[in-house]
Amino acid sequence: MTTLTIDHVSRWFGNVVAVNDITMTVGPGVTGLLGPNGAGKSTLINMMGGFLAPSTGSVTLDGDRIWRNEQVYRRLGIVPEREGMYDFLTGREFVVANAELHGLGEREARHALATVQMEYAQDRKISTYSKGMRQRVKMASALVHEPSVLLLDEPFNGMDPRQRMQLMDLLRTMGDEGRTVLFSSHILEEVEQLASHIEVIVAGRHAASGDFRRIRRLMTDRPHRYLVRSSDDRALAAALIADPSTAGIEVDLTEGALRIQAVDFGRFTELLPKVARERNIRLLTVSPSDESLESVFSYLVAA
Repeated sequence: MTTLTIDHVSRWFGNVVAVNDITMTVGPGVTGLLGPNGAGKSTLINMMGGFLAPSTGSVTLDGDRIWRNEQVYRRLGIVPEREGMYDFLTGREFVVANAELHGLGEREARHALATVQMEYAQDRKISTYSKGMRQRVKMASALVHEPSVLLLDEPFNGMDPRQRMQLMDLLRTMGDEGRTVLFSSHILEEVEQLASHIEVIVAGRHAASGDFRRIRRLMTDRPHRYLVRSSDDRALAAALIADPSTAGIEVDLTEGALRIQAVDFGRFTELLPKVARERNIRLLTVSPSDESLESVFSYLVAA
C-alpha cells in the first residue's frame, strides 16, 4: 500500500504564504483535493510531485522524502495543470519520449495512449489538439510506466462531457486496483462523483477531511443567507423570525427585499413555502446570497 504523507508542510514565496502548516495522509483509492481557485492546491501538488521544496515540514512517499529524490519517480505519475508540452511533436512521439525517460519504449507508449483512448489522434501534432486532447495525452505520459501513485492538478479542465466520463471511469478503476490517486478540483460535484475521500484546503490551510457526505453535511449545516422578495415582506418576516430555524432577518429597503439568515437549512426550506401558503403571501424571489465556493470554504475554515 503506497502512501503519501504531508507533515506540517508550509510553503511561502517571499511574503506570500501559499500553503500553511498542512498535515494529511493520502492512501490507496481516489482522493479529491478540493478548494477554490487560489487556495494552494497546485502548490501542494507540486510539493507532492517533487517540483517544489517545502519551506518547512516534509512530504514523503512510503517514508522516502520526495524532494530531490529521483527514485520516487518510478512510483509517481504527475499530470500538472500547466501545459509544458512540445507542440511540434505528435502525441505518440511525446509519450514515447516520456517512456524512454523510464527506460521503456514504443510498446508501453502505445498501451498508455490506448488507455486514455487517444490512438485515433496519436500521429497528429500536439499543436492541433484541443484542450481536452492535451489533457489526455498528458495523462498517457504520466501512466506510461504504470505508477502506483498518480497526482492530477485540475485534470477535467477543458474536457467535454464524454471525455470527462471516460477519465472518471479510468481513475475509479485505478483506485479500485489499489493505486493511490489524488486529483484537485474547485468543483464539488466533480469530487463527489469520483472521490472516496476528500481533503479541503482554503487560503493555504487545511479546512476539512472526510468522505463527501461529511463534507457536504458541513456545507449544508452552515448558516445560509437568502434574499427573499414577497408580496408582504413584513408579515413574512414576522412569521419566520418566530421559528428557531431563522437566526436573523433584515429589511433591505434598497433592494426591496428581506435578507434572512437560516441556521437550520432543512427546516427553513420547508418552513418558508408553508408560511407563505398559510398567510397567502406570494414569494417573488428566493435566492441564496452566499453560495459562492469561497463563502462555503471560508465557513469550513472557521468551523
